[in-house]
Amino acid sequence: MQALKEWAVVCKALEEGRQVVLLRKGGILEYKQGFEVKHEKFLLFPTFEHQSKDHLQQDYASRLDEVLKEQPAAGTNVMTGYVEAVEVKEVTDREALKMLAKYHVWNESYVNARMDYNPKKPMSVILMRVFKLDRPISVDTKAEWAGCKSWIPVDIDITGKPVLDDSQFSKVASKVREVLSIAA
Repeated sequence: MQALKEWAVVCKALEEGRQVVLLRKGGILEYKQGFEVKHEKFLLFPTFEHQSKDHLQQDYASRLDEVLKEQPAAGTNVMTGYVEAVEVKEVTDREALKMLAKYHVWNESYVNARMDYNPKKPMSVILMRVFKLDRPISVDTKAEWAGCKSWIPVDIDITGKPVLDDSQFSKVASKVREVLSIAA
C-alpha cells in the first residue's frame, strides 16, 4: 500500500467531509514530471510542514491550531484515513478551479500560487472517496520518507468506513464532475 503525503489540516478536512478533491502540482522532487496519481487507493500520511492559515479558506483556518495540537511525537506519525481516487483531471483553467473552492480548503491566493509554480504543468484535480480507518495506524517514520515527495511505501492492510454515504458522495461527485467538464 502507498501513502500520499498531504498537509495534516487537509487530511482532517477530508476525513470530516469538508473536502472531496485534492489539488496537486507535485513537490520539488517532482518538478520535471509534475504530480501523478500512481494508485487508485492509498493512505493519507499527514504532514506538518508548509501549512499556514494564510493558505486556507477563512472558514477552515481555525482548524489548523487544533491539528497542530494533535501532532504526533517526533519520529512517529498516525494515519487515520485512506482514499479511493474516483477521477483525476488535469486543469489549467483558473476559473474552473475557483468553481471548485467549496470542495477543498485552500484559499484562492494559494491555489493561484500553486498554479504559478511550474506553470507549464497543469493542476491535478483528484475527486476522492474518503474512508476513516477502523483503527488509527501509528508508524515510526523513515528517513527515506522525508523531503518534498508525494508518495511513500507503507506495508499496511486497511479497513474503514466512508466519510460520506453513497448518496452524499454521489451528489457531491456529480457537482465536481460538472465543474471538471467545463474545464475540458
